[in-house]
Amino acid sequence: MAQPSPSYTVALHLEVPASQKAVTTLVDTASATGAIVNGVDVADTDGDTLIVDLTADTRDSKHRGELVEALKALEGVTVHNVGDSTFLAHVGGKVEIAPRTPIHNRRDLARVYTPGVARVCKAIYDHPERARQLTIKRNTVAVVTDGTAVLGLGDIGPKASMPVMEGKAVLFKQFGGVDAWPVALDTKDPEEIIQIVKAIAPAYGGINLEDIAAPKCFDIEARLREELDIPVFHDDQHGTAVVTLAALINALKIVGKKIEDVRIVLSGVGAAGTAIAKLLMAHGATDIVGYGRDGALDGAHTEGMNEHRKWLAENTNPRGVTGSLKEGLKGADVFIGVSGPNLLQPEDLAVMNKDAIVFAMANPTPEVDPIGAADYAAVVATGRSDFPNQINNVLVFPGLFRGLLDTGIVDISTDLLRAAATGIAGVIAAEELSPVYIIPGAFDTRVAEAVARAVRKFAES
Repeated sequence: MAQPSPSYTVALHLEVPASQKAVTTLVDTASATGAIVNGVDVADTDGDTLIVDLTADTRDSKHRGELVEALKALEGVTVHNVGDSTFLAHVGGKVEIAPRTPIHNRRDLARVYTPGVARVCKAIYDHPERARQLTIKRNTVAVVTDGTAVLGLGDIGPKASMPVMEGKAVLFKQFGGVDAWPVALDTKDPEEIIQIVKAIAPAYGGINLEDIAAPKCFDIEARLREELDIPVFHDDQHGTAVVTLAALINALKIVGKKIEDVRIVLSGVGAAGTAIAKLLMAHGATDIVGYGRDGALDGAHTEGMNEHRKWLAENTNPRGVTGSLKEGLKGADVFIGVSGPNLLQPEDLAVMNKDAIVFAMANPTPEVDPIGAADYAAVVATGRSDFPNQINNVLVFPGLFRGLLDTGIVDISTDLLRAAATGIAGVIAAEELSPVYIIPGAFDTRVAEAVARAVRKFAES
């Protein structure tokens, strides 16, 4: 059963009898349903009754309803309002703009806007490169999506994708000091997406492509990288690959193995899986076998594949492995999952080599139960925040773009991505490493600066 989560925090506004017993009964009843009570605050009282605000984490919407009904059944308790804290956090959106230059009087207005602004416009017209210095282009990224591959939700369209894009913008600012803005496009046509992004590019210092379905995401990114003079980064591909490599670098230290010696099983050969394979290979991996819905990819069976999957089939699996994912685990050292939920049972991992490494990153439900996997693997990581070793893209993109904007680097090369991964891995000192601490936490303030520093150092090399 799923555990209560902050994703389903309920905020209840209740009226109860003014007694210690009544308040204690509220907490006991809520806990008995399996909810985790976070706080009970008295908002008002008239002597005989109390107005109480109770917040609690629940498992899902059904569990929230069970909690509400249990509290309603208590003698003397009236439920006045039921709020969903996650929805409340999104009311009106999660980002806003704020002026960096105050306007208090006419003199300020003359400098910030007309007539003074004309001088700055003319300076950029005469020297277009000054746009990076004199406009928001210096520190602004467009978070671009068509809404076709959103989280675990799939093709939900641009409007429904906006909460994710806004969240991404918040993370850019919070962790990297980068101003980012959601750009949700009402088209699925790759050529149209390319032309729109090119048309808006003058206002931005970088483009972060987000939640665009494979295989078109590969072509969109390649074209934009070729045709724009600002960095273009598809986070679902390269962000995932960078943080995976960072985690693997440290996990291999734990088990005393080298990347060039291990056998790696990769479940999921879409955008993220392809980028992971390419980056691990660039870092020295020699034996990766990718698995899709039909089993192992190999170079002898590529009919009907798109060019990107065909490349993966032809450039991985050196031993010509065939068969199912479960069969492919035999003798493997590393399992990396960027696919779907519950593909494996923990006992399926028993055939892996000693001191196995398991990265089950499907969200919200991993490919294999992490708790059970720990019985068979030396190191286990997931994409979830409620288990150790969360492999989270937030460790990558804020610091990466911070470094890109600071240096003016346009080409996001494989070597640059490797440098970023090494920077993340290096945040944890050798003496701090442990099987449950191979990757820094999302709120580790050292991470974004470590990645930005790695980018700046790369720019100097």
